Amino acid sequence: MDVRGNRLYLGGCAAEDLARQHGTPLYVYEEAVIRRQCRRFKESFTEAAPDIHYSLKANPNPAILHIIKDEGLCIDAVSPFEVRLCLEVGFRPEQILFTGNNTTSEDLRYALDQGVAVNVGSLGELERLGDMNPGGRVSVRINPDVGDGHHHHVITGGPDSKFGIYHSDLERIGEIVERHRLTLTGVHSHIGTGILKPDHMLAAMEVILAAAARLPRLEFIDFGGGYGIPYRPGESPLPLEELGREMTRRFAAFCKKYGRPLKMKLEPGRFLVAQSGTLLVRVTNVHSTPGHIFVGTDSGFNHLVRPIMYGAYHQIINASAVEGDAAPVVVAGNICESGDVFTQGKSGIEERELTTPETGQVLALRDVGAYGISLSSQYNLRPRPAEVMVQDGAARLIRRREIYDDLIRGFVEGREERANSAPESVRP
Repeated sequence: MDVRGNRLYLGGCAAEDLARQHGTPLYVYEEAVIRRQCRRFKESFTEAAPDIHYSLKANPNPAILHIIKDEGLCIDAVSPFEVRLCLEVGFRPEQILFTGNNTTSEDLRYALDQGVAVNVGSLGELERLGDMNPGGRVSVRINPDVGDGHHHHVITGGPDSKFGIYHSDLERIGEIVERHRLTLTGVHSHIGTGILKPDHMLAAMEVILAAAARLPRLEFIDFGGGYGIPYRPGESPLPLEELGREMTRRFAAFCKKYGRPLKMKLEPGRFLVAQSGTLLVRVTNVHSTPGHIFVGTDSGFNHLVRPIMYGAYHQIINASAVEGDAAPVVVAGNICESGDVFTQGKSGIEERELTTPETGQVLALRDVGAYGISLSSQYNLRPRPAEVMVQDGAARLIRRREIYDDLIRGFVEGREERANSAPESVRP
């Protein structure tokens, strides 16, 4: 953390100044952190020289995508609009891998028409793709019967997961591929997200390598993502360099036994962008009940849903007074739901020690660069925040704050035009 004069700085900019210039709530991303994480990931797998596909769903802002592109990474896309955005940003079709889920034929057709590689996750999708593109190229997502993650909602492998063709169905994959004269280019697996221990990743790797050994003429093996970052105090970071060395060793040994070199693919998302992001909110109210001191803010789970969805922990700092007298408080949002509390634990709301907040001060919710704005909503007809990128003491707007017209644009009937008497702060 960069603290000067007891105030929090982000990318050389005072958090309070950013809040004053751009308003709150405000998402702030530090460019240097994104570049650092990209380079650290690449360096951890240098010997394997993999294709690193940024998992776009973590954060799709084009300004971030330009950094990802500049750092030489590729894209993991899961929807047609994700594909379209990446093409518009300047990624080449061959840099994008489209891995849908319960994918429609229209989605498959769009990817094929753009020249983007398609990775299918069910036998039905494989059959449909073969019907619409006989003689074409395809890769398949395998469910390796191994799952892991920071919450049961993010585990994407094993018998309770909807993702992927079960590893026991390899013969059926071969039958469909042969019937439609498809070229099976690769196999893919992904067991979950937010993983901090390498054991399950390596176990899943062994399952997918065993599956790949039964599939001739592959070009690549995609080991997916899931690389976590430590959110809570005391959590140990993923030993990425150690994991990279071990995955590289096992992959090289497999390729030697397979009889020819294959390309390794990896799909980090959270690891690259989570620590770059901070959500700045302003304290609007402080009041007490017999149970807690509640610190109210001008944001809510419509802007950061991870605490209520996963019981996820995000460090909260009083950016206006980083150090000083502290008190145990509950930090809450402005959404009309009792669960709209940022200080959530696995069993519900929990208190945090925070430098005693006062109305008007700015709080900083840390490590929100992944699955923050991308999971946001317009619930309670509240607009999404602006986003800024900071670097070397300068900030630039990379997404404007939504206005009323953005929220109602899709409505087609039932609204009367009337004079706008709303407060200036919420007018379009």
